[in-house]
Amino acid sequence: MNTLHEWMSEIKSMDLQQLEQMLQKFSNYGPLPGILLPFSEAFLPFLPLFLFIAANANIYGLGFGFLFSWIGVCAGSLCMFGLARTFGSGLGMWLERRFPRAGKFLDWLERRGFTPVFLLSCFPFSPSVLVNLASGLSSLPFRTYLMALLLGKAVMIFIISLLSFNIGELAPWRIALAAVVVVLMWLGGKKLETRYLAK
Repeated sequence: MNTLHEWMSEIKSMDLQQLEQMLQKFSNYGPLPGILLPFSEAFLPFLPLFLFIAANANIYGLGFGFLFSWIGVCAGSLCMFGLARTFGSGLGMWLERRFPRAGKFLDWLERRGFTPVFLLSCFPFSPSVLVNLASGLSSLPFRTYLMALLLGKAVMIFIISLLSFNIGELAPWRIALAAVVVVLMWLGGKKLETRYLAK
């Protein structure tokens, strides 16, 4: 247990260069380290997800780095959602009794569905563990959650990967492209939500 605690503390204190060196040591394992580190952040939110994504983009390249980070982040989020939905009914009732505003948040999440999950998934510093737990505890349809999660995390990971890839050569067009992607994904998500809710 002490070894695990020391390893977690070491990862938390790493900068981007140290993290890249650590991932390169495990390059024999292929994409597994690049997927497992973002995956673990879903359960251990104090881990530096921003650095994991940036390191993946610089080690595996922009395309594969994005893909591995996206797989890891989405898989971890889905596991947290599944655990909350399977075992969390008692927790949901306790939260509503203990914190009346938690019930309002769950109601808002159920009413608005796609939009809050998508928007909160787009931001790298949003409390994603709370969003995943709240989504699992609510009656939000799984398809709505999945669509919002996949699109929102794609936006977030793409922007971080684009801005951190070869950061020494950061050009204005990359910043502009990142902004355009956010707007397009949000508009596309709203259109999908409208179409889905109309059914």
